[in-house]
Amino acid sequence: MAAPLSTCIRLTERTYSQQSTQILKNLKHERGALTWSCLVQILRNASYATIRLRKLEQRKNQIFQYAGEDAKGADRLYVWGNATTGALGIKTYLRPKRYGQHEILTQKRPARLRFMDVNKFKVLDVACGYGFTVFAVKSNTGHKLLGCGINSDSQVGFHEEPRNSGRVLEYIIQPAVIDLPQNDPAALRLKQVACGRAHTLILTEKHGVFSLGNNAYGQCGRGIVEGEIFSKKSSVYRIPGLPENITKVVCGQDHSFFLTETGMVYSCGLGADGQTGLGHYKATGIPSQVVGDIRGENIIDIASAADCVLAISDKGDLFGWGNSEYSQLSVVTDATQVHTSRHLPFGKLGKIIKACAGGSICGIVNDQGQVFVWGFGILGKGPQLEMADFPTEIPPTLFGRNELQTDTKVVDIKCGLSYYGALTDRGDLYTWGKNKWGCLGLIYNKDQYFPLKVSLPAESKMVRCGVDHMVVLSQSYC
Repeated sequence: MAAPLSTCIRLTERTYSQQSTQILKNLKHERGALTWSCLVQILRNASYATIRLRKLEQRKNQIFQYAGEDAKGADRLYVWGNATTGALGIKTYLRPKRYGQHEILTQKRPARLRFMDVNKFKVLDVACGYGFTVFAVKSNTGHKLLGCGINSDSQVGFHEEPRNSGRVLEYIIQPAVIDLPQNDPAALRLKQVACGRAHTLILTEKHGVFSLGNNAYGQCGRGIVEGEIFSKKSSVYRIPGLPENITKVVCGQDHSFFLTETGMVYSCGLGADGQTGLGHYKATGIPSQVVGDIRGENIIDIASAADCVLAISDKGDLFGWGNSEYSQLSVVTDATQVHTSRHLPFGKLGKIIKACAGGSICGIVNDQGQVFVWGFGILGKGPQLEMADFPTEIPPTLFGRNELQTDTKVVDIKCGLSYYGALTDRGDLYTWGKNKWGCLGLIYNKDQYFPLKVSLPAESKMVRCGVDHMVVLSQSYC
């Protein structure tokens, strides 16, 4: 019968003690560094052996609970990319706990944002701006709006630290509550958030749309004030004049969109490239209905990360307007700025369900899970393809479709200014494009010329792309 682990530990300690005693006796007759090094090594081995045996004994007494078939995974939030502004929300990256520890300015692989777990927040929605992140969360006391990252234009709220000191923070390195003007904060219900270059939109269930941040071009849905200073402002604006049935808000670089339940699209902000779709190139702070080919169509989704805009109808048709300097809209016009929405004749590509539009790149997904890309930059079909004025398909095998998984489909696609992120129905995330600040989450800094799977220990459910960082909401496997 084998001896208990506790007995082994005592015997191990006694054996090494006897050896040490014998060497100490020998030291009276022998001198030299070799003898001393032997003693040190034996004592070190004794310590290691004892630790190993103690761990084995602790492991033997552990009780394991195995997940059943009906077990549900827990939500997990992962972040990566540029950490210098605090947009990742992990405080210890910029303020290390231990003395002598270096700051982490670039996170090249997915890192779990444990702030949400520690505070028992359920994430409802996430939006990534240019160096900042906004979260809509649910807690035991109701819905809350959190923000972190660069706060140069009060895009993540007013944060005075300490209170009444006049010291307003311009960088928030971990999520902080953004106060919204409500008589009863417990009754607030958040539906969605969106972020642009320096402004934020918040869609609520019963209180309309709120905006905060930079309004130099009217992107916050209020009048433009020449010379207005946006830093250190505590005001949050409720946008008037919008229909009550707003279902989605979208932020471009310096413009905003509001999608209604009936499929109408309203916009405001900078229109220098025609990105507002209002038939002119002026900036406006009054949300107005987008004109052109989408009139009379039931629009169900809008995508815009910079100055080009794509919209999808319930029929699966695609519409576009705004910047076309990189052939994004060259299939219908040679103009480089388009101020009126145009129908893009991509009917042969199938029914379109998702779209994305970056600084010079575009992408769509059809109902068969196929991915098509066009524009200028790293499009995902190798280094030889840099320019395409018509959508070209990325082989499905690059998204995990093979002989063993013949039905794998891409269900969503997002992009930053110059990189893509695609989500499959199996919860896998693939990224490719410019890898500035490690924003692709692939461990290295090199650009990625075709889709590559991001190593995540959970099933991805939602992906959001900033200019140089990403946030993924996922669910643990058990």
